[in-house]
Amino acid sequence: MGKNVGLKVATIGGGSSYTPELIEGFIKRYHELPITELWLVDIEAGREKLEIVGDLARRMVEKAGVPMEIHLTLDRRKALKDASFVTTQMRVGLLDARIKDERIPLQMGLIGQETNGAGGLFKALRTIPVLLEIAEEMQELCPEAWLINFTNPAGMVTEALLRYSGHKKVIGVCNVPFNMHLSISKMLGVEMNRVHIDFGGLNHMVFGLHVYLDDQEITDRVLEMLGDPDIQMTMKNVAPLPWNPKFLKSLGVVPCPYHRYYYKTSNILDEEIEAFKSGKTRAEIVKKLEEGLFELYKDKDLDIKPPQLEQRGGAYYSDAACNVISSIFNDKKDIQVLNVQNKGSISDIEYDSAVEVSCIVTKNGPIPLTMGRLPVQINGLVQQIKSFERIGAEAAVTGSYDKALLALTINPLIPSDDLAEKVLQELLEAHKEYLPHFFKTKRLQESVKI
Repeated sequence: MGKNVGLKVATIGGGSSYTPELIEGFIKRYHELPITELWLVDIEAGREKLEIVGDLARRMVEKAGVPMEIHLTLDRRKALKDASFVTTQMRVGLLDARIKDERIPLQMGLIGQETNGAGGLFKALRTIPVLLEIAEEMQELCPEAWLINFTNPAGMVTEALLRYSGHKKVIGVCNVPFNMHLSISKMLGVEMNRVHIDFGGLNHMVFGLHVYLDDQEITDRVLEMLGDPDIQMTMKNVAPLPWNPKFLKSLGVVPCPYHRYYYKTSNILDEEIEAFKSGKTRAEIVKKLEEGLFELYKDKDLDIKPPQLEQRGGAYYSDAACNVISSIFNDKKDIQVLNVQNKGSISDIEYDSAVEVSCIVTKNGPIPLTMGRLPVQINGLVQQIKSFERIGAEAAVTGSYDKALLALTINPLIPSDDLAEKVLQELLEAHKEYLPHFFKTKRLQESVKI
C-alpha cells in the first residue's frame, strides 16, 4: 500500500456517538496515516445524528489543521467505492432494539445483555445479514479494502463474515483486551509497554493466559491482586462484582470482565433484575447517556472529543480500530489482540473459526500467534461458546428457527430448552421488522403466533 497516496476510509454507522473518538484517533495519527477522505455513512433513521456528528468531526479536523475531508452520505455504495479501509459500528434497530434485547429476557428471569445470551444472539441475527451485504458490496467496489468491524457481538459477527462471505479481509476489534492491559498496568503502577499479556479465547470470552512484566511472568501475582475486592478490573457494561480470590488462584489465568456472566451468573442476574424493576437497565442508561452526548455534540464551540464519551462502555474501541489500520498501512509488525481466523493459533478450535488472540499486524493483515492448547479448566466453556457462535451465525444466515433455538439452548445462560423457545418466540415477535429471513415461511409465522 503506497504511503504517498492519501487514503479513503468509509465508516458505516457514522452517526454513532463513538465517531468523535474515531476522528480523534485518525487526527493524532495523521502523520503516519494520511487519511484525506473520511466518509461517514448512515441510514435515513440516523440522518440527524449523522449531521450532528459530521459537523463536530469537521470542527475537530479544522482545529487540528489536517487536510482530511469529511463526507456525509446515506449512499453506502458511494462511500465504499475505492475505499482502503471500511469500519463498521452499526446498531440495527438502534438503541430501542437493545432495550428489547435486555428487557424481554429479564421478564423471563434470564440475563439480558447485548452481547451475551439471548440478547447477544438477537443482536447478531439482526446484524449479520447487513454486514454480509456490506462485505459483498466491498468485493465489488473495494476488493482490496480491509473490513474492520467493531459491531457487537464481534465474535459471532466475525465468525459469520469469515465463514459465509467471499470477502476474507475481515478483522474484528474489541476494547476488552485493551482495557484489561490498561487496568493491569495501572494495578502494577507501570507503563503499558512494560506489560505483555498473551491473550487467547473468543470475543468477550478471552483470557489472559500469561502476564509478563518486562521479561518476568507475573500471572499469579496479578491474580492475587485481582482477588482484592478494592482492586477491580471492570468495564462500564458489566457490574463490578468482586471475584472469589480462591477461585481466581485455582483458575490460573486472568478472566475478562464479561466472564462474570458465566462464573457469577446468579449474582449478575439478581443485579439486572433489580435494575429492570427500577427501569434502569444498561440499555436505558446508555440511551440517556447518548441523548446527553448528542446535546453536547450540537454545541458549535465544541471541537474536541468530550470526556463524557468515556462513560459509554465502548471507550477505546475506536482507538483499537485506528491502531490496527495504522499497523497494516505502515507494516508495523506490532502485537494487537484481534478477532481473526484461528489458523491453528488455538489448537482446540477449528482452523477456519474466529478466535480472539494476540496477533502480529503486518501489511498483509494480522498473523495470529500460536497459543497452543487452552488450559483444561477454561477449554470447556470456550468450546461451548464457540458452538453457540457457530450455530448462531448459521441461524442468522439461513433464517432457521430451529438453528436459533439450538443456539439458545446451547448457551450456558439459558437454563432450559422450553425457556429457550419461549424467549426465542418473544424476541422474534419484538424484532420482526429487522429479521426478514425468519419470516419467509408460513410455518414459522404460525409457530411465532404472529
